Amino acid sequence: MSPLILPWKGVLPTIADDAFVAPNATVIGDVVIGAGSSVWFGCVVRGDVHEIRIGERTNIQDGTVVHVTGGKFGTYIGSDITIGHGAILHACTLEDGCFIGMGATVMDGVVVESGAMVAAGAVVTPGKRVRTGEVWGGNPAKLMRPLKPEETAFFPHSAANYQMLAAGYRADLAGADLP
Repeated sequence: MSPLILPWKGVLPTIADDAFVAPNATVIGDVVIGAGSSVWFGCVVRGDVHEIRIGERTNIQDGTVVHVTGGKFGTYIGSDITIGHGAILHACTLEDGCFIGMGATVMDGVVVESGAMVAAGAVVTPGKRVRTGEVWGGNPAKLMRPLKPEETAFFPHSAANYQMLAAGYRADLAGADLP
């Protein structure tokens, strides 16, 4: 079983050789996935009406949807980012080393700066900027408090753990006799 990798208007996704895309994930169109990154089970990364760029060592966890706004905004996801299960990322920018919690929604034109966090379940409305050292939560999301040093120290460990987990899946699937 392989992931569903589809072209859109003749443009096929570009996926680094050592990236992991789960067997039931879907990646469509103008998408670039960087080295060591992972797109987990049930994710949809749909670069049909604008581009999606995903950096290195970033993990996009199960059930996440990544999309764009045609003619207006692509989605730009940096390196060393953890994106929790079931997030919705729509036409936004996530800078290197930020953290997106489970079930969070990040909308058009939002920028999440390096070293910032969007809490689980938060809905960051269009055009907001989540600044370095801040955690935003709620619906609509707003600044909750400054991040604690132990929280920001966890971000790179989370990304590294998922990179190792993805390498294990790649190795197991390479040796498996799948239908």
